[in-house]
Amino acid sequence: MATKGNKIPRTPVREQDPLKRAANFEEVCLGYNQEEAMLEATRCLRCPKPRCVQACPVGIDIPGFVGRLAEGDIKGAAEVIALDSSLPSVCGRVCPQETQCEGSCVLGIKSEPLAIGKLERFTGDWRIGHADEFEAAPAQPLGKKVAVVGSGPSGLACASDLARLGYDVTIFEALHKAGGVLVYGIPEFRLPKEGVVAREVASVEKLGVKIETDVVVGRTLTIDALMDEEGFDAVFIGSGAGLPRFMNIPGENLNGVFSANEMLTRANLMHAWEEEYDTPIYQGEKVVVVGGGNVAMDAVRTARRLGAEATIVYRRSEAELPARVEEVHHAKEEGIEFKMLTNPVAITGDESGKVTGIECVRMELGEPDASGRRSPVEVPDSKFRMDCDVVIMALGTSPNPLIKDTTDGLEVNRRGCLVADDNGATTREGVFAGGDAVTGAATVILAMGAGRKAAAAIHEYLSGK
Repeated sequence: MATKGNKIPRTPVREQDPLKRAANFEEVCLGYNQEEAMLEATRCLRCPKPRCVQACPVGIDIPGFVGRLAEGDIKGAAEVIALDSSLPSVCGRVCPQETQCEGSCVLGIKSEPLAIGKLERFTGDWRIGHADEFEAAPAQPLGKKVAVVGSGPSGLACASDLARLGYDVTIFEALHKAGGVLVYGIPEFRLPKEGVVAREVASVEKLGVKIETDVVVGRTLTIDALMDEEGFDAVFIGSGAGLPRFMNIPGENLNGVFSANEMLTRANLMHAWEEEYDTPIYQGEKVVVVGGGNVAMDAVRTARRLGAEATIVYRRSEAELPARVEEVHHAKEEGIEFKMLTNPVAITGDESGKVTGIECVRMELGEPDASGRRSPVEVPDSKFRMDCDVVIMALGTSPNPLIKDTTDGLEVNRRGCLVADDNGATTREGVFAGGDAVTGAATVILAMGAGRKAAAAIHEYLSGK
């Protein structure tokens, strides 16, 4: 048992050179090799009451898997993670560990916290490369069918848990590739699609889960049709939150104004960075991205890689940026300009209706709002203009109303999110929901946790019928 972890410096992780990576879509962070992972794992103090586990949304036994890593038992580490997490390679890359497990690590009090995310990524990637060693015994069929709407993190987690219990599970995905936001929302340089996402999806299919793509539930099929005509005994809705928000300022209808969702979907699903793909994407020379979250960082860094001079505009200061510190750091290294305490008031265009610039005002921070962050207040007579030919709005998203509008008895709240209890049960019997469709845009790990919790509730519901 390691006892001197706080005296060992955190093992650095290798990354692509910023000048090179700003022109390609290869993964930025190269991750640990086995020697590095084992060295970092020895820093863990193996606390008797681990705060990191309490801070993990799915309660992974972090000291358990890290302890096995330190001993070189990578398979054992992967088996520990698998008890609580379906997507370790994904979560190890994109989860905000600094505010969750690593943010609660005791080592972080006097030193740097354990690199839990990087260790999870290493373990998950090792498991992907040794998938044949983890063949699960087929479950005894229970003779009941469950439909899962959406193949994002909540849908994949729910489907895999139900399949392991013996349910006949079919995932219905609206797009032509499975993976949901993991495929269309997160850029290749943060989350490789073929090397990670596709192989995680394949591991779910190995459990017997069927995936039907190009099925828009609410249009191609309704929830009622799934239950009444297709014979599904229960439905889980994990359709995410893909409806973008805009500012409703003058000029938002000009050619060259996009939501981050549209821009990232085109880039990710249609390989906009590869010359052999004739991707219909508007590649500007000067791009302004409005917003400060992770999606804004993804959009601005994608624009930079497509050849643009790219700028972030955010109405609060850098201290209030909701994006991960790592993503902001990487963006700055890649030459992204940040204009803080700046708020757009109008977008300007030429006589042909194309964007020519964005008008902004300076802001200053006033009193804290309901979230505890200081509210931005406009500075009088501070208007100025920035030249640009593309404006990307990254202001958050809400669930698409299509399912709600075509399903009787399914209640939503004022933000358009499905109403569900702590176990995912909606106001419609036999219909469960989780992830961004319930919470609004959140993290992959929270969506995954909601999917697993709903799977347990569906099992209880169907066992009682």
